[in-house]
Amino acid sequence: MRAEDETEYVGYVTVRLPALYRTAYLLCGDPHQADDIVQTTLTKLYRHWRRAAGADNTDAYVRRMLVRTYLDDRRGGWSRIRLVPETPDRPVPGAPGIEDREAVRDLLAGLPPAQRAVLTLRFACDLSVAEVADVLGCSTGNVKSHTSRGLAALRRRLDLEACTDQRAGG
Repeated sequence: MRAEDETEYVGYVTVRLPALYRTAYLLCGDPHQADDIVQTTLTKLYRHWRRAAGADNTDAYVRRMLVRTYLDDRRGGWSRIRLVPETPDRPVPGAPGIEDREAVRDLLAGLPPAQRAVLTLRFACDLSVAEVADVLGCSTGNVKSHTSRGLAALRRRLDLEACTDQRAGG
């Protein structure tokens, strides 16, 4: 890589790294796996920086790489392997709103990877249906279908939790 390309790459990654990590974390729900997804994406980006920098929308290009890396990782068997004997304790909430973020993460974790990717891109990254379709390389109808099914699944789960809470309290 030429020196000016490398400087441009480093500058881009420095600015976009937090957003890439947030997106990866929302997709997978695991900070270590999010690190791996971002690192793999950045390695691919380094190899293809000229193509990415020449794209009409570099952020969309990189976001597509990130989501594809996540989906490829989910297709492999390693994503289902847990190397700890028991579930670690959750961290103590430290900032306002952490409960909401954990609830969203837990709800997203119960969805299939494609639905999780669509909902994350649509609502956390605030992309349009067409932009999500472009990132995922699918039709807008497919994005709408995954959005509808994913939101319906989240509503069912929230309704079930509300019923359980009412029974426990009343």
